[in-house]
Amino acid sequence: MSTVQTPSRRLCLLRELGAFGVVGLTGYVVDVGLFNVLRYAGDPGLLVDKPLTAKVISVVLATLVTFAGNRHWTWRHRPRRDARREVALFFAVNAIGLGICLVCLAVSHYVLGMTSALADNISANGVGLVLSTTFRFWGYRTHVFRDSDRSAASFAQNA
Repeated sequence: MSTVQTPSRRLCLLRELGAFGVVGLTGYVVDVGLFNVLRYAGDPGLLVDKPLTAKVISVVLATLVTFAGNRHWTWRHRPRRDARREVALFFAVNAIGLGICLVCLAVSHYVLGMTSALADNISANGVGLVLSTTFRFWGYRTHVFRDSDRSAASFAQNA
């Protein structure tokens, strides 16, 4: 595959980034909303003393939402070779992304002692999100929903 970006490949990348952003924003709302409901809704919150558990639950649900959006919209033009492999890789990439968020949250909450709701949200849903989203886009694009020259060209022509 050539490293030179043709206009159709650049257009494909821009459309993928846009769709990935919309799907990711939807997943973000699910993730952050559920994380905060689990931690802080009620008196006391269901998982008020368990920020890592709350984050795992919220990310797993958001992952289900984003898989559907990415498979059926962001990368719908890419061939589906083996559905089981695709799902396994998607969840593996998301597990690593979750790990990135959990490390950010654990360092902030347990190492630095920043335990406020604001600090937990900044570390997990700010810093962790930026780092894990960058990793996820790369992982999805290069490993999960792999490209073929034909599918990229066809997508650009039909878009």
